[in-house]
Amino acid sequence: MNQHPALRTAVIGFGLSGRVFHTPLIVADPAYSLEAIVTGNPERAAQASTLHPGAQILPDAEALFARADDFDVVVIGTPPDTHAELALAAIGHGLHVVVDKPFAISSRAGREVVDAAQQAGVVLSVFQNRRWDADFLTVSRLVADGALGAVHTFESRFERWKPAGLRAWKDTAGLAGGGGILFDLGTHVIDQALALFGPATSVYGETRRLSAGGSDADEDAFVAIRHASGVDSHLSLGLHFATPAPRFRVLGTEAGYEVWGMDGQEAALDGGASPTDPGYGQVPRDQWGSLGVPGALEPVPAATGDYPAFYRGFAAAAHGDGPLPVDPADAIAVLEIIEGIHASHRP
Repeated sequence: MNQHPALRTAVIGFGLSGRVFHTPLIVADPAYSLEAIVTGNPERAAQASTLHPGAQILPDAEALFARADDFDVVVIGTPPDTHAELALAAIGHGLHVVVDKPFAISSRAGREVVDAAQQAGVVLSVFQNRRWDADFLTVSRLVADGALGAVHTFESRFERWKPAGLRAWKDTAGLAGGGGILFDLGTHVIDQALALFGPATSVYGETRRLSAGGSDADEDAFVAIRHASGVDSHLSLGLHFATPAPRFRVLGTEAGYEVWGMDGQEAALDGGASPTDPGYGQVPRDQWGSLGVPGALEPVPAATGDYPAFYRGFAAAAHGDGPLPVDPADAIAVLEIIEGIHASHRP
C-alpha cells in the first residue's frame, strides 16, 4: 500500500512522447496524479483534454512554472533542444524532473542539469524506457544467468523501412538541435549496450543520410563499441532497411540467442491500451526468441515488458525509498558516444 501522497505531476509536451508514453504510465500508477499537460498546439490540447479530462491544459511552460507550488514532478517530453533549459527551470523551482531521451543535445548541457539537481536536492532521471522492453529484459536475464557462457558479441538493431526519411523537427533541427537518428533511436541502442556490458573503451561509428535537402541530420548509423568487459557491441539503426534482421543476436562461448520483431508496448499504448490491462507487455509464444547452437535451438519464454517500472522506480526515488530508475550519468555517457561519432564525421 502506498504510504506517500500522490506525486502531483505535470507533463510538458503532448506529441508522441507525452501522449503515448508518459501520460498513460502516469495515470495508471497510483503513486502519481496527473495535474497538468502543457501544449501550445490547439489540436493536441483538445486531444489531451479528451484523453485526460482531470488534467489542466496549460499553453506554455511559463504558465506551468508560475504555479510551481502546485506540482511535485515535471516530465519533459519536448524536442531535445529544449530539454536542458526546461529541466533547469523545473529544478530552479524545486521540482523533481523526468527528461525524455535524449537527455540533452550535448554532454556539457547534461552535466549542467545534473549539477543543478544535486545542488537543489531534487530527483532527476532520464526516460530510457527501452531498458524495460520484453526482449531486452529477456536478454538481460540470459546474460545474468550465464545461459550463453561468456558473451563476446552483442548485436542490436533498430532498423526500419521509412525511405521518406525523418519527420518534422527530427530532420529540420539538424544535429545542432538534437535531430537525426543517433539522437533518436541511437540513444536507445547505445544505452542498452552500456547497461548490459558496461562502459566503452573504444567506439567506432558510421552515419549516412540519403535524403536531399539542407539538413545534416543522419538517417542511418552503425556503432561498434568495445566494452571494458571485453564484449563487442555492434549496433545498427535507421530508416533505409528494406529487409528484416534479428532485433537482437547475442553470442557467447556456449550458446547464442536471437529474437526478431519489436517489443509491443509502444503499439499497445498508441492504440489506447492501459498498462493495467490484462496481458499488457506479454509476448506471444510464436514471437519468443531462440537459444542454443546449430541443430539444437530451443524457444525461450520471453520476459514481460514493463515500461511502468520506470515510474515505479522514480516514485520510490522521489520519496527516498530506492535508487533512480535511470542514473542521468548513464545518459551523459550515451551523449559522449554520440558526440564522438558526430565529430568524426564533421567536414
